Amino acid sequence: MDDLQFRQAMGKFSTGVTILTTEHDGKPHGMTANAFMSVSMNPKLVAVSVDHKTDMYEKILNAKKYAVSILDTAQAELSKTFAKQLPGKEQFAFTTFHSLPIVPDALVHLACDVVQEVKAGDHTIFIGEVKDIQTKDEENEEPLVYYRSKYHTLQ
Repeated sequence: MDDLQFRQAMGKFSTGVTILTTEHDGKPHGMTANAFMSVSMNPKLVAVSVDHKTDMYEKILNAKKYAVSILDTAQAELSKTFAKQLPGKEQFAFTTFHSLPIVPDALVHLACDVVQEVKAGDHTIFIGEVKDIQTKDEENEEPLVYYRSKYHTLQ
C-alpha cells in the first residue's frame, strides 16, 4: 500500500476536532489535532499524537504539559487556521486555564501534565494526566466532526 491509500483509509474514520495548545518561552502555541483519545479513567489519562516535524512536538516535549480544546461546529474556520490552511494563527487571542492557553468557547478544555511519551514511527504519543476539565453546557452545542478530509456536523 502507498501513503495515499493509507491516508484515504484513515480518512474514513470520523473524529472530533481539537486544538492542542501549550506555552513555550512565555508564548502560546497551538495546532489542530484529530489524533486524540481517552486512555484511562483511573487515573484520568488522554493521549495526543504529534508529528515530529511539527513545531508543537518540541514545545510539548519541553513544556511537559498541554491543553486540549474540543471544538464545536462554529469553530471550523479556527481549526483550519491552526492546521495552517488559513492565516491568522499568530494573532489569535487565547484565554488561559491552569496556566495553559486554551481556545475560548470550545466545548471542553482539558489541562494535562505529560506522564508518558511513546515514540511511534514519525510521531510521538503524549499521554497526559488530566488535571482539570472545563465544559461548556449549552442546549444546542454540537461537536465539530472531521470525515474524509472535510468538516461535518452530526445532523
